[in-house]
Amino acid sequence: MYCQHLKKMRPCVPMIKNAFILNFFRLYNMLWKPALPFLKKNRRLRSGFQKRIDSSFHTKADIWIQAASAGEAYLAANILKTLSPKTNLKILITTTTSQGLYILQTRLTKKAISQLIDLKIELFPFDMPDIMKIAVKTINPSVMVLLETEIWPGLLYYLKLNKTRILIINARLSKNSYTHYLKTKFLWKHLSPDTILATSEKDAQRYKKLFKGAMVEIMPNIKFESIDTDAVDVNTLKQIKKILPQTLPLTILASIRKQEEKDMIHLLKIILKMVPNQVVAIFPRHIHRIKAWEKRLTSHNLNFHLRSKIKPCLKAPGIILWDTFGELKTAYSLAEVVFVGGSLKPLGGQNFIEPAIQGAVIVTGPYYADFAWVKDEIFKKRIVIQKNNWKTIAQTIIETLEKPGKRSLRKKMALEYLQSNQGGTLQACHEILKVFDL
Repeated sequence: MYCQHLKKMRPCVPMIKNAFILNFFRLYNMLWKPALPFLKKNRRLRSGFQKRIDSSFHTKADIWIQAASAGEAYLAANILKTLSPKTNLKILITTTTSQGLYILQTRLTKKAISQLIDLKIELFPFDMPDIMKIAVKTINPSVMVLLETEIWPGLLYYLKLNKTRILIINARLSKNSYTHYLKTKFLWKHLSPDTILATSEKDAQRYKKLFKGAMVEIMPNIKFESIDTDAVDVNTLKQIKKILPQTLPLTILASIRKQEEKDMIHLLKIILKMVPNQVVAIFPRHIHRIKAWEKRLTSHNLNFHLRSKIKPCLKAPGIILWDTFGELKTAYSLAEVVFVGGSLKPLGGQNFIEPAIQGAVIVTGPYYADFAWVKDEIFKKRIVIQKNNWKTIAQTIIETLEKPGKRSLRKKMALEYLQSNQGGTLQACHEILKVFDL
């Protein structure tokens, strides 16, 4: 039933079995063979190695979704939780990393998805043609969903030979990746997906140039729907309130990385000098940096309190070095201003939308590559304030503490921004299910 419908829908894009393509995949297969012993020793890949090279354990699936790692796994989870077929569907989700596997297994419980979905979660096979040929033949998917930038030549080649409809969803393509792929454009023109839903006009144009035969459209980024908007934990909030002076503003330095610690010391000295009546909470990105922070603060004569040692309440302004897990999101709801770390150096940045929807003034540095999917609107509306160095960040914190503004208004603007950029998950689900006339 599904295959007949797919033949009607699929544009006629024949797989060209020319000498170049055949020779390329022979060579590609040969290059994989000597690499396998080294991959088996790789710390990230040796777990489940046998499943990566042997696809005989797979079974037939109507839909195959590939989610490379943690970020894509969250996207896949959002899609599966929203997908509402009208008939039974067998779905396979694969991932390349153990972290991705853990996220999928914990988030996609039977209760979390439609009763009509028969779900399997497995590791993604290596793209070696000999392995991928068996995987595609065994799974025999009607639809293949690739998330973001999952462009594997072996996979695409055998999917096209199998007449599987190929979708790239939440598609993005960085400038560096685009430049790299353009060098082998002669290959990709034979491996074009059927539909690409890109998250920006820039990404769409890059995909159009790379895959001439694909239908390329723009969709809202699904990541906007993975932002945690749930209310803060009431019990955690009570515990934090107990240790904070209620009359003093709270400044949070969040997710601070090792490379930023020196700059944060300079920033601390200035903001405490200019606004002494405040509490500054330092949340290192990695808890094992607590000891290093203790030494650094002590060497600069900056008195501090460990969060775990404050009983019952901080009596005066000062610095709290947060040495307990799981309280940052709740602390955001009490902060007047938050600097989000990982952004003063080229470290990818951290999530600055979550604290914004709690109503705090949010400041980030110039580097946020991991969150480049956010639109400029968030900065133009000053929902998040971007600054280039620790001095201007310090100045922004001082100005905020002197003139705080309305928290409720900031929270409203952040939530409206978030909601206006949602809808990608529903669009993705529609694109997947329309293949089955569901």
